[in-house]
Amino acid sequence: MSVLPPVRRDRVIPQLPQCFSKEAALHTKDSFDGKVKTACQEQRTGTVGFKISKVIVVGDLAVGKTCLINRFCKDAFDKNYKATIGVDFEMERFEVLGVPFSLQLWDTAGQERFKCIASTYYRGAQAIIIVFDLNDIASLEHAKQWLEDAMKENDPTSVLLFLVGTKKDLSSPAQYSLMEEDAIKTAKEINAEYWAVSALTGENVTEFFFRVASLTFEANVLAELEKTGARRIGDVVRITSNSNNVYTTSKKKQPNCCH
Repeated sequence: MSVLPPVRRDRVIPQLPQCFSKEAALHTKDSFDGKVKTACQEQRTGTVGFKISKVIVVGDLAVGKTCLINRFCKDAFDKNYKATIGVDFEMERFEVLGVPFSLQLWDTAGQERFKCIASTYYRGAQAIIIVFDLNDIASLEHAKQWLEDAMKENDPTSVLLFLVGTKKDLSSPAQYSLMEEDAIKTAKEINAEYWAVSALTGENVTEFFFRVASLTFEANVLAELEKTGARRIGDVVRITSNSNNVYTTSKKKQPNCCH
């Protein structure tokens, strides 16, 4: 049996990372859910520490999906751009509130001819990152289509959505301001959390992925607690039901025995 390596120190998350913009955030709270914190302290997180949560990264060709992932996973930026063929993925391990947690980041092709290949890997995602170029309005306009394609393979009620603008370093303040307005509007429409990053400089990249890991972890723990709670309630009902049936049956049988 293989033993997983220890989590790197720079992947330890002791508290909930804050959102980029409160105007378009999945949660604006300052800390993890109280139930989640208690469950972690009492080591009642079930199978969360052993699961691998799937995150898919989608978006137009050349918006910077691969560069974004590489900046976080390898702390590298490759200027020699090569289009992703089909799909590729990276595995990242974290420690959230003292519990080990793994993300599998799926980097999908943005080219139309690879769309069918990539879409086969969409299923089972717990988070979807839709990437657009902050200097290309068309890539933002295509975000909804990318989301629609990804949602064909997933349950909308159980997926966290993130809308990420890349190449922030190339935007002038005026240009960025205009694009941000449209991006926040789109994020609200699709119920996603908005972030702006730069894979070249690394601006906001670590903060963003820590946020993805934290919110995905929290959703997993809450789902585990709900399952555990449902099982406990079910057991109580089943026991009560059985005991009642036993009582009723024995009561009916008693007169027969007497006769």
